[in-house]
Amino acid sequence: METTWQLVIDCADPQRLARFWAEALGYVPEPAPSGYSTWREYWVAVGVPEEELPVGAGEMAESIVDPAGRGPRVWFQQVPEPKVAKNRLHLDVKVGGGREVPLAVRVQRVGAAVERLTAAGAAVLRITDESDAALYGALLGDPEGNEFCVV
Repeated sequence: METTWQLVIDCADPQRLARFWAEALGYVPEPAPSGYSTWREYWVAVGVPEEELPVGAGEMAESIVDPAGRGPRVWFQQVPEPKVAKNRLHLDVKVGGGREVPLAVRVQRVGAAVERLTAAGAAVLRITDESDAALYGALLGDPEGNEFCVV
C-alpha cells in the first residue's frame, strides 16, 4: 500500500500564508479540480455547506504544490486561535547547498534567501553564525509567527 502525505499548517489567514510559502518553497497555488473555476465552487459542489466556508475561502488556492511534483502538498487550514508557543515541528528551507559548498558561498545564499523572504513578510528571529564550526543559518518567523530555518 502506498502512503502519501501532505503538510497542514494551522493559521488565521490561509491565502496570505499560501502566498508566502509558495514564494519560500518555489511552489505554486494548487489549481481547482478539473471542471471547477474555484475551490469554493468545488467545495459547494461536493456538499460543503456555504455557512461552513469562511468569507473568501476557496476563491484562491489554500493549498500549494511543488510544480515538479516531488514535494508534498501543503494545505493551510484556518483556525480561530493564534499561535501561542514555539513550534514542535518546523521546516528547514535548504538554500545553502550543504557542507560541501564553501561557507562564504552558503552565507551569501542564505543571506539572499533571508532578504527575499523578509520582503515577502517573514521576520528574522536569529542568525546563527558559527564560522569556526562552518555553520551558518537563520531562524525566521513566517507572517503568522511560525518558525522556520534557512540553511
